[in-house]
Amino acid sequence: MKFTKMHGCGNDYIYVDGTREQISMEQKPEIVRRLSDRHFGIGGDGVIFINESKEADFEMEMYNMDGSRGEMCGNGIRCVAKFVYDRKMTDKTFISVISCGKIKYLDLFVEEEKVSTVKVNMGSPIFKAADIPVISNKEEVIGDRIEVEDKTYTMTCVSMGNPHAVIFMDEIENLPLEKIGPCFENHVRFPNRINTEFVKVVDRENVEMRVWERGTGETLACGTGACA
Repeated sequence: MKFTKMHGCGNDYIYVDGTREQISMEQKPEIVRRLSDRHFGIGGDGVIFINESKEADFEMEMYNMDGSRGEMCGNGIRCVAKFVYDRKMTDKTFISVISCGKIKYLDLFVEEEKVSTVKVNMGSPIFKAADIPVISNKEEVIGDRIEVEDKTYTMTCVSMGNPHAVIFMDEIENLPLEKIGPCFENHVRFPNRINTEFVKVVDRENVEMRVWERGTGETLACGTGACA
């Protein structure tokens, strides 16, 4: 199987041309786990298969490191755009990519016949609790309290095509993310698990963020998380 390793802001995935590599859906979760292993495999935050699509120019079939399917990946979809253009699978500089039934539109900026930058329209955020989903007696979860490991946090939940809980904090550098990240991810309030962003506001134009991605763990960046 041929693959390409790419990253967006350090958010690294293994990319496979699904139009050439034929792998059954049943095999993919185990293959993804093996390939993503950073010690015994290629190593990455997951695997993305780039497929043909009837609804869009291409399909992004994205998997987390643990083999579970992910609905959307902001950094990943930008790399998909570079992949298909640089490999002459398209000559268009404005393309559509579908993932889990949702279409995103991307602008490709080309220098010397290679894509240098990609801009993606991530669409409007979703705040309705049932659509994220997050269990709540409120229609929207904004500034809501959640107890994790005997500590109370204030979270706002939003979907960018995948579910996020955003936690604003005064200090995040020494946060024991390996300990509390899985507790947020698998909390009973999140039926489909959750991506969690721990955010420190530096000033009106800058924030610092650490992210725990469901099915993967802490990553260097998260496009949908930054949007959330």
